[in-house]
Amino acid sequence: MYFVDVQGTLIDDRAQAPIPGAIDFIDALNRNHTPYLVVTNNTKRASSEFLAYLQSLGFAIPQNRYLDALMLLEREVPKKGVAAYGSETFLAQLDAMGYVRDYSAPQTLLLSVRADYGADDFAQMITFLMNGVRLVGMHDTTLYATQEQRFPGVGALLRMLSYAAAVPFTVVGKPSEAFYGEALRLLRTQCSDAAYDGVTMISDDYAGDLTGAAALGMRTALVLSGKVRPEDALTARLRREESGTVVYNDVTDIPSGKSVK
Repeated sequence: MYFVDVQGTLIDDRAQAPIPGAIDFIDALNRNHTPYLVVTNNTKRASSEFLAYLQSLGFAIPQNRYLDALMLLEREVPKKGVAAYGSETFLAQLDAMGYVRDYSAPQTLLLSVRADYGADDFAQMITFLMNGVRLVGMHDTTLYATQEQRFPGVGALLRMLSYAAAVPFTVVGKPSEAFYGEALRLLRTQCSDAAYDGVTMISDDYAGDLTGAAALGMRTALVLSGKVRPEDALTARLRREESGTVVYNDVTDIPSGKSVK
């Protein structure tokens, strides 16, 4: 049984096209009746629209085998009084969902990815947080990879803000227990006795996805087709140590009919 990440795992971060062999991997999971769920921290498109986009690329992912961070947002964040930060597409998606943005007297600071955060953004965020505003991240990614560059991910920014303002934070998407709990619930519609210890989480984000999965008892598989590269020190360390994480070049190396042993 698998949870399968999207960006850097099924889709190339630079070309935004299927990674060679990724479509075949999903096809094989379907053909072999292997229980799986595609899990993504998508925040830029409506959930149904992003799934349709994946399907248009050739991924035969049924609706009941898909989960993203936006699908849990309304459970975690009230719609009024939100100081939201992120890309224009993310902010537009919040507006479409009925969220009321407030930068005067917000109740929640909601953080998503953006490559060009500046000092003024962080100064405003810290002021809000020191006035008691709740800090929430759309996900806990370590790196944001775009245009062949790597920027601090939401998880890195959350920790910086938390440290600066001495406040806790919560996370909507991966690797929160709420997100993985909902993913497990959906997986049980395919296999009624599914449990974390029978699931392998496949991702290109070691700290942002896999460490949280491992803490819940899942097996973990790191692919080198996204944020982490073969020449990175992390790759060498994981290959050298008995960390429990199996390292693959990409999903084509992963068995499609059973979980990683």
